[in-house]
Amino acid sequence: MTVTVVGQIGRDLVLRSAGLPPAGGSARVLRRRELLGGKGANQAVGLAQLGVPAALIGVVGDDDAGAAVCEQAVGDGVDISGVTRRGETALLVDLVDEPASRRLFEHIPESSLLTAADVQQCDTLIARSAIVSLQLQQPAEATLAAARLARRHGAQVVADGNPPAEVRDEMLCCVDVLRADAEEAALLAGEPVTCQAAARALADRLLVAGVRLVALAVPGVGDLLVWSGGQELLGLSKAPVVDPTGAGDAFVAGLIAGLRRGPDPRRAGRLAAAAAAACVPQLGGRPHLADLALPGVSGSRPPGTAHRWDSL
Repeated sequence: MTVTVVGQIGRDLVLRSAGLPPAGGSARVLRRRELLGGKGANQAVGLAQLGVPAALIGVVGDDDAGAAVCEQAVGDGVDISGVTRRGETALLVDLVDEPASRRLFEHIPESSLLTAADVQQCDTLIARSAIVSLQLQQPAEATLAAARLARRHGAQVVADGNPPAEVRDEMLCCVDVLRADAEEAALLAGEPVTCQAAARALADRLLVAGVRLVALAVPGVGDLLVWSGGQELLGLSKAPVVDPTGAGDAFVAGLIAGLRRGPDPRRAGRLAAAAAAACVPQLGGRPHLADLALPGVSGSRPPGTAHRWDSL
């Protein structure tokens, strides 16, 4: 069955320069890439590269850029039947002036954001999904509508980000897996989460709220994976970091693919960490995960795998 990703789709413009120009000056661009981007698209492409059938629910513009990114998504093996076209395509400019140093400029028109009506039009797509993955940076009413539909149809819900305060309690009751980066974890906790102990305390609170598996980024340490009865610390990769853009999207794609391969959260977490590590040596947020796919993976669950990850 399909994994459906609900989230942002846009056009990425990635620029590598030797340094930033002074006011009124200019700087030479050493490398330029223009490609399909956005958190939702990056995750769906990563899933497809890992052998998982993936579909997208999102919005692109009714313009040439929208047509181009849709064409690339299809070429990447992603089902775009849930993509709405209107307005202007979101533009994400990633400026990298030295390894691991980036500046992100975002032009995200209001029309490029999902609405609850957009999601509800995709009821059939969600009904045939084993997992629905939500990018919580989209409007709360849209992600909550997707979570409700997923629950109604018996799909698992993975959420990436910080549930908005106005829908947090209901959202957490719908979510099976929650992943948050360091900034999002701080918003959830109400204070910076700067060590493993603080991350574990926050994860325990989220488990009590109804989440079954929690992955939290801890600055300078790595990612802490916590479930009822266990935890796994995934240390920082030693891979050289050229551009951190997209590492979190690759992490979530790897985590979902790992959980589909089997119910062991430790193995799933290690695949997630490997996926993130495979992303950061590249320029731009597009994932490069095909080398992590299992030979002959069809996207179906292995025999005997618990559909609700009951072993967690």
